[in-house]
Parts: sequence; structure tokens; C-alpha cells
Amino acid sequence: MNEQINRRNFLATAGTAALAATTTSALAAESPGLNVIKILGVSCSPRKGMTTAKAVQAALDAAKAVDARIQTELIDLGGLNIAPWSPQPPDDDMKTILPKFRDPALGGLIIGTPCYFRSLSGLAKCFLERLAPLREPQMVLAGKPFGVVTVGAFRHGGQELAIEQVQAILLCFGMIPVGGHAPAFQGATLLSANDSIAQDDLGLKTAAALGKHVGEVALRLAGRS
Repeated sequence: MNEQINRRNFLATAGTAALAATTTSALAAESPGLNVIKILGVSCSPRKGMTTAKAVQAALDAAKAVDARIQTELIDLGGLNIAPWSPQPPDDDMKTILPKFRDPALGGLIIGTPCYFRSLSGLAKCFLERLAPLREPQMVLAGKPFGVVTVGAFRHGGQELAIEQVQAILLCFGMIPVGGHAPAFQGATLLSANDSIAQDDLGLKTAAALGKHVGEVALRLAGRS
């Protein structure tokens, strides 16, 4: 008897959850401009589709799972031409990327970089410098959360240093640095072995924890939690 009651309760609960999810999705579809919160992930590795891009995608997947209103997009800089900042910005691939960061629905960022010589990549530095137009005449990114994903060839190969370097730059944009839930207190730190992060369970856990926290904070700051 108890087993039948428990089964009925389970089915009722599952049905209610499914109905709630369907309703949320329907509302988002009806009013996309009002409900959607976008989180952009940027892989700042010169190697397209490799470990850094996969690590950022893992964080984005966790962010998207937080709420049906969250939409994510991965921007893979691998193979693109992005020069450093200069008073006269060159005509390069940054012109197609920058408008994405002016989207009113943008709620947060996840920035990924490989660790080269215990530092962020040169491509990451160039990309972050080229966000300068978002500071004047208005601080477009101010008050939005961001998290950092790093990938190194060793467990302590400079990942935490690279996180701090990216954080220092984005603080100049008025953004809010977000770490992950334990064990990703500073951000996501992954180990690449033979060009793969698939076996790094701990690192993937930090990526998921970071993405989840960025999603939660983005919702809270948007007043939708």
C-alpha cells in the first residue's frame, strides 16, 4: 500500500515539475526579450575547438542548466585575427564579435584561457584589451558577473595566476568576479593530458561549479531568482 502511495506521489510530483518546466519554456518563447538572460563564453585559445573551448563549453552547459531563461553561446577565438588595442583599432575579426557584448540581454561572461608560461594567453590579452570601447562613454559591462576558466598542462601550472590576471582586467570594466562553489573557489582550473580534459574529473567539476554559480548570480542580479 505504502509503495503504491509513494509511486502516486512520485508521479504527481513529476507531472507538476514537467508542467512547470513547460510553462516556463512557453513564457520564455512568448516574451523572449523580457525573459532571456544570455551568458557568453569566450575561448581565448589559438587552437580552435580544443581543450579550452571544451572547458568553457562545460561551464556554459552548467550555467544553462540553472534556469530555462538562460541562453548561452560559445565564442571560439581559435583561428581568428584579433590584434592588440590601439588608438586606431585595425579592421580585424573583432568587429563581428564586439556587438555581442552590447546585447541588452547579456547577463554574464565566462572567459577561458590556456596557461602559457604561468600566464593568460596572448590572444586572451588582445581580446580583453579590445573590449575597451565598452568602457566609454558608458561602462556597458558594469555590474555583470563573470567567471574564469583556465587549462594548463600541469595541475598547478599557473591556472590560479591566469584567473587573477583576467579578473584584474575585467575589474577595470566594473564587472563582478564570481568563483565557483567548492572546489572552484577562484574559478575553474583544468588539467590537459595528451590534448584532452576528459579524464580530469576534478577539473570538470570546477568548470561545472563555476558555470552554475555564474548562472545563479546572473539571475539574481537581473532580479529573476
